[in-house]
Amino acid sequence: MIKLFRLPITVAHVNPAKASAIVFQLLPFVKHTTLNLSSWLQHFHLYHHSTNSTNRIPNLVRDYSIDQNVARSNWLITKLSREGKINEARKVFDEMPERDVVTWTTVISGYVKCGLVQEARMLFDEVDAKKNVVTWTALIGGYIRSKQISEAERLFDQMPDKNVVSWNTMISGYAQNGRVDQAIELFDKMPNRNIVSSNTVITALAQCRRIDEARKIFDRMSERDVISWTAMVTGLSQNGRIDEARELFDQMPERNVVSWNAMITGYAQNMRLNEALDLFEVMPERDLPSWNTMITGFIQNGDLKRALKLFNEMHERNVVTWTTMITGHIQDGQSEEALKIFSKMQAEGIKPNQGTFVCILNACSDLAGLGEGKQIHQVISKTVYQNSAFVDSALINMYSKCGVLNIAREMFNMSTTQRDLVSWNSMIAAYAHHGCGREAILLMEELRQSKFKPDEVTYIGVLSACGHSGLVDEGLKYFHELVRSDSIGLREDHYACLVDLCGRAGRIKEAYDIAKSLGTKASSCVWGALLAGCSVHGNIKLGRLAAKRLLEVEPENPGTYMLLSNIYASTGKWREASKLRLKMKDKGLKKQPGCSWIEADNRVHVFVVGDKSHSQSKPIYSLLRDLHFKMKRYGYLPNKDYGVEE
Repeated sequence: MIKLFRLPITVAHVNPAKASAIVFQLLPFVKHTTLNLSSWLQHFHLYHHSTNSTNRIPNLVRDYSIDQNVARSNWLITKLSREGKINEARKVFDEMPERDVVTWTTVISGYVKCGLVQEARMLFDEVDAKKNVVTWTALIGGYIRSKQISEAERLFDQMPDKNVVSWNTMISGYAQNGRVDQAIELFDKMPNRNIVSSNTVITALAQCRRIDEARKIFDRMSERDVISWTAMVTGLSQNGRIDEARELFDQMPERNVVSWNAMITGYAQNMRLNEALDLFEVMPERDLPSWNTMITGFIQNGDLKRALKLFNEMHERNVVTWTTMITGHIQDGQSEEALKIFSKMQAEGIKPNQGTFVCILNACSDLAGLGEGKQIHQVISKTVYQNSAFVDSALINMYSKCGVLNIAREMFNMSTTQRDLVSWNSMIAAYAHHGCGREAILLMEELRQSKFKPDEVTYIGVLSACGHSGLVDEGLKYFHELVRSDSIGLREDHYACLVDLCGRAGRIKEAYDIAKSLGTKASSCVWGALLAGCSVHGNIKLGRLAAKRLLEVEPENPGTYMLLSNIYASTGKWREASKLRLKMKDKGLKKQPGCSWIEADNRVHVFVVGDKSHSQSKPIYSLLRDLHFKMKRYGYLPNKDYGVEE
């Protein structure tokens, strides 16, 4: 491998820019070395900065000066791009009097890494753009990452020259987008394959649960590296064949830290946390991802306590560590604590990434914390993630959940350049949340006119919007559309939305017939929607049937008992309601107490039913009693139909 770099090192003494270009052409063949473009360019920038080259090569003073400036600018563009400062990188590019192929490739790759594929393509299509196989491959990779697989495919077919990296990138793109058959077809057409090609196909097949086909390719490989073995161990683990994965792990001729992490992840994903921890503790060498893998395993299995213990033991943490802990607290219903962790993360100088922003905006949504959400929005506006479709969708969701639907719509309107299907779905869901069925339907029709097509999530949003607005006929129309669709599969969520739609409108019998027609396929979501409808309209007969089905699936769910008890109470059947409450007591089931919160003076105040622990509970309860007295005086009396004496 060292021989590869003798030529550019020799050339660099005369022409550093030409040497940079040679190294860039060699990059596809040195994928697994520790050398990278920015460090190479930095080396020569420092070398020529400290050496009087004009004395050594007096006849090349002008050419050398130009080439030195190009090399220095290329290094600076690379550095700024990696820091996410793509606008500053573009400014350097625009001010360069001379540019080489490395310049063009570096800034195009920078746009791609920042998720700005359209900007990368505009630069790529310029008449004077200098391109090589690396530039083409970088842009193809950008389209793949932004889920524009057809555009990636078109660009790949137009490539004048392809190397093995180009082929592998396209194969990986097909695989990542679930088009495994096309990945295998391209794999079979490859003029020259390498281990990476086989590893990519093995990973793709394993992810699509075609693990036996993956194993056949693995067994046929004449040469395997540690990545091949690790890919197979990962595939077996993901497909539930954890013992077979461990057997293969034990057979590995060579293991690296990634192999150990893969096996630990496999145990964690298969809910065998003790074995994961045993393996973690005997690892010969742990890296930061090892700790993150173990913490993620605990979080995924709902064991926040052990995750926190490991987190506190860590000497070094990165953005993944912090984001994982934020996610864990949100999943555990501790969104306020998640906000505190986010603040600590910033205090330690760790920069949030796209995933962090999405998670913490969800925490703001849970708390209806508009103030915190706006502050985080301000932070986002100063980063490259302001152009992220995922972050935009999280902002739309946050503003919607915080009750400011107009700002959510403004966010959606401003996201035209980076808008994707997730953004459309988020806005439709926002309208559903606020009961704006007509607006959701208009947006659905607008979506049809765009380059995107509705998916199963879109239909969940529009069906929910129709249900919350009493638009039964419109909802039924969309459901029948869904039934006729060849490209979208019906999910239990769609049936639950349909049952909820009919139940809210008082068409309980129709809702029951839908649930009944599903037979054993009817999930707790479907029966729960029916029971909620029966509770609203006081239908005891069908309410009992729905509750019975629910209790067969979830016998310890207190919510089912409470809804059925409310149905009895609303129809004056106090004895049956009391019996249900006693049954709950005997089983040790308790209704989760009602909880509400309000933000005042940059602090979130949480209130639970009957709780008097708040520092100002006395004046609060005094004010409530006064309000209650005034309500009675003006003739507003409580509905006692739902009151059951304990």
